[in-house]
Amino acid sequence: MTTTGQPGAERGQCGQAAVELALILPLVLVLFLGLVQVGLVVRDDVLLVHAAREAARRAAVDRADGNARVAAINGSGLTASRLDVRTTRDEAAGTVSETLRYRSPTGLPLIGPLLPDITLEAKATMREES
Repeated sequence: MTTTGQPGAERGQCGQAAVELALILPLVLVLFLGLVQVGLVVRDDVLLVHAAREAARRAAVDRADGNARVAAINGSGLTASRLDVRTTRDEAAGTVSETLRYRSPTGLPLIGPLLPDITLEAKATMREES
């Protein structure tokens, strides 16, 4: 045991470390939850790009209305009520474009109430098959 010249110096440092931990722990927790929320939004963006490709492929093969939306929902796992699918056909070029908008939820504890839902958008264009 080393002494610093003052009785009880080691005990006071342990108490100081506990107080510092108690002060910094909420900040670290909020930063961690914020990082997880960013990761969830990035995941939704990747899924949305995949869904746009699925929808464009279905619309290029099958001209029936509503099939592109079904393909986007089934191929991505995104929540259907938060997904908006718009189909645009260019008859002159022979292409079909799918524009998807998705409201990515921000529902994590502590972070969710601070952030509004984030709107993501993806677009895919494919040549129509005859």
